[in-house]
Amino acid sequence: MKELSKQVALGIDVGSVTTKVIFVDENDEIIEGLYIRTKGNPIDTIKAGMIEAYNVITSKFGDIEVIAVGTTGSGRQLAGVVVGADIIKNEISAHAYAAIHEVPDVSTIFEIGGQDSKIIFIRNGAVIDFAMNTVCAAGTGSFLDHQAERIGVDIEKFGDYSLRATNPVRIAGRCTVFAESDMIHKQQMGATSEDIIAGLSESLVRNYLNNLARGKELLPKFVFQGGVSENIGIVKAFENAVGSEVIVPKNNKLMGAWGVAMLAKREIEITGQKTNFKGFKVTELEHKTRVFYCDGCANNCEVYEVIENGETIAYWGDRCGKWSNRLTSRVRRTERADRRQSEEINSEK
Repeated sequence: MKELSKQVALGIDVGSVTTKVIFVDENDEIIEGLYIRTKGNPIDTIKAGMIEAYNVITSKFGDIEVIAVGTTGSGRQLAGVVVGADIIKNEISAHAYAAIHEVPDVSTIFEIGGQDSKIIFIRNGAVIDFAMNTVCAAGTGSFLDHQAERIGVDIEKFGDYSLRATNPVRIAGRCTVFAESDMIHKQQMGATSEDIIAGLSESLVRNYLNNLARGKELLPKFVFQGGVSENIGIVKAFENAVGSEVIVPKNNKLMGAWGVAMLAKREIEITGQKTNFKGFKVTELEHKTRVFYCDGCANNCEVYEVIENGETIAYWGDRCGKWSNRLTSRVRRTERADRRQSEEINSEK
């Protein structure tokens, strides 16, 4: 008798700097997770991540069946139409869901990624408020990577240097340009790398809280996630600033992908519908993207088009729906036909 395939849910979080691809099992545990550089090419990165994770999982468990797919992050729309997502969620929802799953009584979530940062306020297991900083890169992962390279310290050791500081210097952290200029000045004045890095960590946390948490009530428990939460110097600076323990969950870099995978799984369970996942063969298809401006009205919308093997499969970006609605009826008809065919085959069995 053939052994049943292991059922898994797929979560994809496409950020500007990194892409996260994870698979969760029936208990919502991550059985494989990848954290890879987007490198300006999200489609190829998604495909490579899916295949790599698939190979690892099948080597461990044999055949797998993907029963739900969710996408999130700044590239969630693109990822969703390419792989066939069941839900496409914003980062706030995905990160909050994973944090609540991991720390049920969490009240405040700090999240800092490669190019942006956000703070999420939770009360009684629900999001009540949030704020995002997408304008200034100060304190984000890409900025820290750049500073680590400039100082000559491996980014993995950045936090260790910070903890060894004896007299952290004060760094202007409101702007990446001012912060870097101030760091160079402190170096030229003779400050140690440890004191500069510790001062930078404190400055970036101070800037984060002043920008995103101004006028908000910060309550424990605090959870810190995203790539920058790997930096123990930043974690310590947060703890000093809020006067409380800051929890870094075990899957801190994968929380967005984890959250959206679990949300997709719940969606399928509630609706009882079959997943829209196109299968791993999608990695063999050719995908192209195109951007154009619609001159149909004064809005002059920037419209994005995704082309799969020569056929347009999605539009978005238009305000009136002139382009995005164009494929809706055809896609729905196809989905209904596919489901009817599947039901007929199953009934014959």
